[in-house]
Amino acid sequence: MSLTLNNILIALKAAGEETRIRILALFNSGEFTVTEIVTILRQSQPRISRHLRLLCEAGLLERHREGTWIFYRLSEIGPRADFVKSLMNFIPTNDQILQHDQKQIEQVKMERKMIAAHFFQKNAKNWDKIRSLYVPEKEVEEYLLEVTSDMVIEDFLDVGTGTGRMLELFAQRTKHGTGIDLSREMLAVARSHLENNKIRHLQVRQGDMYDLALKDETMDLVLFHQVLHFADNPLAAIKETSRILKKKGRVVIVDFLPHEMEKLREKYAHRRLGFSKEEVTDWCEMAGLETLSIKIMQGSELDIAIWVATKK
Repeated sequence: MSLTLNNILIALKAAGEETRIRILALFNSGEFTVTEIVTILRQSQPRISRHLRLLCEAGLLERHREGTWIFYRLSEIGPRADFVKSLMNFIPTNDQILQHDQKQIEQVKMERKMIAAHFFQKNAKNWDKIRSLYVPEKEVEEYLLEVTSDMVIEDFLDVGTGTGRMLELFAQRTKHGTGIDLSREMLAVARSHLENNKIRHLQVRQGDMYDLALKDETMDLVLFHQVLHFADNPLAAIKETSRILKKKGRVVIVDFLPHEMEKLREKYAHRRLGFSKEEVTDWCEMAGLETLSIKIMQGSELDIAIWVATKK
């Protein structure tokens, strides 16, 4: 579906104002909230909000709610995304005003990194303790890349993205990717990691594994990496994943096999102490998925399984 003449006129009118051009230029550096844009441009929130509304209505920006926060970024899919990318090529990055804005962006990003680093340092010991119990992550990651090596991944979803490591792992393999997580603190860590690694084509969002707010049959690959043991209803999460998966798309589930470490439930909020091979396979069947393979990896104290399933 191509743009109409009217679409182009609306987009050009929306972009044809100094502050809105400055706002568009900001998004070459990632995504921002209204508060961050107000800080960067030093203009009132009502004025910035009005500019953002016009840019969204014209299809040049996308908005995503995360609790009480709203994040904005350049449109990424469809003809309007192609148009805005072309428009961005004409923005003079050496302009004095835009260079000043870039300096303000760096300050905002520095504050983000400080918040993310504080949270990560506070919780890193707990994550390291759990990781030490099972297979080294390097082995898991190598297998994940191997088991998906035959895929063309246009759209990738990482459920419970945590630090965003899986997005980083698949960054060179996928055209579009999104990581969802319920924790805003974890999303701050993930955003910081993506920015540090200059990964601009992937994004993170606050989201619920039971209600992904995505269209049917839109994803090539969906990953649950050490997530389902936190779920109240793993079957419901897998069914929701099946809904958004394209035909012949794949779901990869990495999780513990059954164990008796009650401390993981008591100290780290694990709801399930692992899953049997048959249990997850049955859930996939009930969700309309066919299990292609199950890989067992033995750890120092905990074993994990990696299920790969496809949409029938």
